[in-house]
Amino acid sequence: MNRILYYHPQSNFSRKIRILLTEKHLSYELKAINLMNKPPSFLELSPIGKVPVLVDEDSTIIWDSSLIAEYLDEKYPEPRFYPNNFKERLECRKWEDLADTLGDKIISLWIFNLTNKENSTPYQSALEKSINNLFSVLEKQVAKTQYLLGGEIWSIADISALCSCGYYNLRFNENWKLNYPNLKNWFDQLHERESVFSTIPQSM
Repeated sequence: MNRILYYHPQSNFSRKIRILLTEKHLSYELKAINLMNKPPSFLELSPIGKVPVLVDEDSTIIWDSSLIAEYLDEKYPEPRFYPNNFKERLECRKWEDLADTLGDKIISLWIFNLTNKENSTPYQSALEKSINNLFSVLEKQVAKTQYLLGGEIWSIADISALCSCGYYNLRFNENWKLNYPNLKNWFDQLHERESVFSTIPQSM
């Protein structure tokens, strides 16, 4: 059977896996999911109802972007996006989780703004503060190293972070680049890669 990725075109977590599949030169079929009206067939594959979901050629089903990424890196290890060394791998997972947390908070802020027409609330302020704090952490790291784990090789941590930053661009604006110049340079450099540039989410 064909490898299938169930996704949403604007999902930063779906984009993360699309980039990884492209970098590993793995063919796949895209199936878009309407997150407001999820078909029963999709919910049978993913009881948690989230994208992305990967169905591999041998019918293996995986949901959650980090689980999918780790699965792909173990089964199709060239090129690798998680380090082999245990401590380095742990560090990579920490940065990946930080980047994914940034994405989750951006999603939460966007949904809150859609559903709340009142003035700023403590919850909204807390989300904005947390997002800016995570931007600052990423800014400090890429000021010291070319990529989040250092060295000259990017990792799943970089992919996760660029997808979260890109989602902020989609839902809000690119003004964050004014406050975080090193992160801006890192972000723009990664978008020179075809796998990254070709998956930029578009407004619908």
